[in-house]
Amino acid sequence: MSDQAGFEAPQVGSQKMPRWETGELAPAPVFTSRNWFALLGPGLVMGASAIGGGEWLVGPLVTAKYGGAMMWLATISILAQGLYNIEISRYTLYSGEPIFTGKFRTLPGPMFWLGIYLILDIGSIFPYLAANAATPVAVVCLGGEMPNPDEVRSHWWMIKGISTAIFVLGIMPLIFGGKVYNSLKIMMSVKLVVVLGFLLFMAIFYSHASTWVEIGSGFFKFGHVPVQRAEDANNNGVLDPGEDWDGDGNLDVVEPRLKKTRDTNGDGRPDAYEQDENGNSIKFHDVDGDGFRDGDNVENMFVTFFKTGRLPDVDFTLIAMIAALAAIAGNGGLTNTPISNYTRDQGWGMGRVVGAIPSIIGGKGVKLSHVGSVFQVNSETLPRWCGWYRHVARDQLAVWVPACFVGVALPSMLSIEFLRRGTEAGNWNAAAMTADGVRAQVADPPPDVFASMSGLNHLISGPAWGNLFWAITLLCGFLVLGLAMATTVDGNIRRWVDTFWTASARLRNTDPGFIRQLYFRVLCCYFVFGLVMLWLNRPTQLIAIATLGYNFALGFSCYHTAFVNSLLLPKPLRPNWWIRIGLMLGGTFFLLLGTVAAYQTLIEMELIG
Repeated sequence: MSDQAGFEAPQVGSQKMPRWETGELAPAPVFTSRNWFALLGPGLVMGASAIGGGEWLVGPLVTAKYGGAMMWLATISILAQGLYNIEISRYTLYSGEPIFTGKFRTLPGPMFWLGIYLILDIGSIFPYLAANAATPVAVVCLGGEMPNPDEVRSHWWMIKGISTAIFVLGIMPLIFGGKVYNSLKIMMSVKLVVVLGFLLFMAIFYSHASTWVEIGSGFFKFGHVPVQRAEDANNNGVLDPGEDWDGDGNLDVVEPRLKKTRDTNGDGRPDAYEQDENGNSIKFHDVDGDGFRDGDNVENMFVTFFKTGRLPDVDFTLIAMIAALAAIAGNGGLTNTPISNYTRDQGWGMGRVVGAIPSIIGGKGVKLSHVGSVFQVNSETLPRWCGWYRHVARDQLAVWVPACFVGVALPSMLSIEFLRRGTEAGNWNAAAMTADGVRAQVADPPPDVFASMSGLNHLISGPAWGNLFWAITLLCGFLVLGLAMATTVDGNIRRWVDTFWTASARLRNTDPGFIRQLYFRVLCCYFVFGLVMLWLNRPTQLIAIATLGYNFALGFSCYHTAFVNSLLLPKPLRPNWWIRIGLMLGGTFFLLLGTVAAYQTLIEMELIG
């Protein structure tokens, strides 16, 4: 019954879940300068999967329009998620079970939580990453032409075919390699080197110092919100210093948005804008004729309230995408929860006793116990557990959190540096629209960037270099979105496979090696679903669907994790009150963002007035 004399695992929470088994907790590894790379764990996999996803998908909609002013939301999101990641691993270090299994152990029982989390997790099953990764590949196939699948039928088929191929390729690493986790770790390491190396090179040689000041300060501009405001703040009729929001040299006014007036499907409801002679939609009254809508700006709600006694009139037009930026910064939604699974698969804490999920090919001999194992807390095991907790915290704070900040900052550099402020992305081109700006700047770098000031522009600039960097930018967009899909798919599947592996009495009666077959069967079902969704929706529609529930899911999960760790763990292993308060505040932040975004989305869908 137990590997420790006289110790029996407690039966806590729902009686419908099986009692834990028992085992010995091994000492945590000692971190030194020589073995640091070998000790990298889930923070590497999840940090690499997060890099670029948020900014490459919604950056042109947010940072190109508002600069770095909204980055403070990413700061709160990443820090809150970092704490959440550490705390879901706290449970795994003690039990060897992922956090989802722990949640199902709480009352009123697994079937209740099954319904709740199926609803909360619905957004993450949509393959929006594969849909967006298809665009940079299509641009290369078309010789630099931006695909227009809404108007050109052949482009539509090309995008769908490429996104399908990317989706298939993203699933392949989950089939091979022994432990699925090991395959993901190799992929994410390659992605880190290639993508970060390129972006750092661009940041050093081809971007302005002002861009980095804007990005760096944006992480601390707490309280900045989007507003509609003319640039003439003091109404003196002169473009004063600091008033040229979009850098076009004009004293811009707020250009009114136009409503959809065309009924294209005959249902009696307008669903399209009027078009100009070139077939382009007319979405606003272009007062100055520059093709960019003017009037977007930002204000700090605290400063405005202090000066005027009122809060600013927030522009909610893009609030859903701004909330999506905060949701995707880091990992977002329930896509963070696989960190606890990877903690187990890495063999950290009691994960060494439980086992791991093997791949269908090459995973023979790798097994996963149906039930977690816990240890007796005493003077010998408590210091060991504290060592493991510090190990997890180091992995998150030294790898995952910095990777997420870098992953937000570097892609933001592309959109802020190479796109004019006010640029709007279409339904298909969010992943590729900065490539032309990169090509132009590399071909003829400005005199005030390091490539020119150092005299290296004669060696690393010109049309050929511009074309090369254009291609590399598209390649990085593909790597960021395409490879991140592999971890997203794996996270979706293992979240539920792991949970049912313990919660289902029928599955508990199967051989521990059957986990290979179960994982593969669920993977095949997800594959069919993903293909259907790829062929039914546009990329930005998939983003809107996926991220709308991300904030609700993560907010609720923060609360539930605090409850799990405060109820199921022995008292010496429970989080202190500061950590519990931090989880509660983080959960409240995500729930508020989700509520505002959902309300605005319902208005846009004309479901509410």
